[in-house]
Amino acid sequence: MHAMIQFPDLSPEIFSITIGSFEFALRWYALAYIVGILIAWRLAVAALRQPALWPASQPPMRPQQVEDLLTWIIIGVILGGRLGFVLFYQPGYYLSNPAAILRIWEGGMAFHGGLIGVVLAAWIFALRHGVPRLQMADLVAVSVPPGLMLGRLANFINAELWGRPTDLPWGVSFPGQAAQDCGQALGEICARHPSQLYEALLEGALLATLLLWLAWRRRAFHRPGLVLGLFLGGYGMARFLVEFARQPDAQFVTPGNPLGLAWHVGGYGLTMGQLLSLPMIALGLVFAIAALRRQRITA
Repeated sequence: MHAMIQFPDLSPEIFSITIGSFEFALRWYALAYIVGILIAWRLAVAALRQPALWPASQPPMRPQQVEDLLTWIIIGVILGGRLGFVLFYQPGYYLSNPAAILRIWEGGMAFHGGLIGVVLAAWIFALRHGVPRLQMADLVAVSVPPGLMLGRLANFINAELWGRPTDLPWGVSFPGQAAQDCGQALGEICARHPSQLYEALLEGALLATLLLWLAWRRRAFHRPGLVLGLFLGGYGMARFLVEFARQPDAQFVTPGNPLGLAWHVGGYGLTMGQLLSLPMIALGLVFAIAALRRQRITA
């Protein structure tokens, strides 16, 4: 048996309280959302309180407006994430069971759908309040990666969204019949890529470090759209790469398609996550190149 890491004894719930016949539980995933939103809020406020970071020393909005923006973004995340999961991953099931769309407590959120929801919510907010759209998009983009990192760490704690089987020494033996169904010999333990941690590092820690450094040290906000473009392209490339190690959604895996490719020709193709990441990479390049070609605003 090759070396591997046993999954630690972690519970998805931090604590639970029973009152009568009702049980209330705080889960790590919910806490990741809460803390991620709080971090994004404080980062946005900190950026707006430093006029020198912005073109002509004029922040695009007042720090007090961030709370209102967050309300719109939270709504966009929930609606977009849920509808994205429904449309991108299980449209047939939800078409036959439309009432199940509302049961978000059963799980099922898609990042790409959540991103679309955030974009639409922020766009409407900007139109209503007269906020420069590209500058506000840069502000949102620089604030998001820490929350992405926390969300992926919560995925690991929940032992969900694990990776493909591996014999690498840092492979993790995740619990559960689905995680252990690797087609291995009877009695052997299956180890999988901890793809949640790969994503936490690439989409979260590294992307956050890059964007914060560019915004605070290299005055990237002076080129509106640059931070947005780097966020879109950076996340898209990180997700595209991790998909090679991430186990695809079960509905895409069939005897004739064991890799779970959403599009393939002759056994070669792309997963749904990769297909959805390609437009992000393309849009990121468009925004970044346009921002770099635009004259830097310094006064």
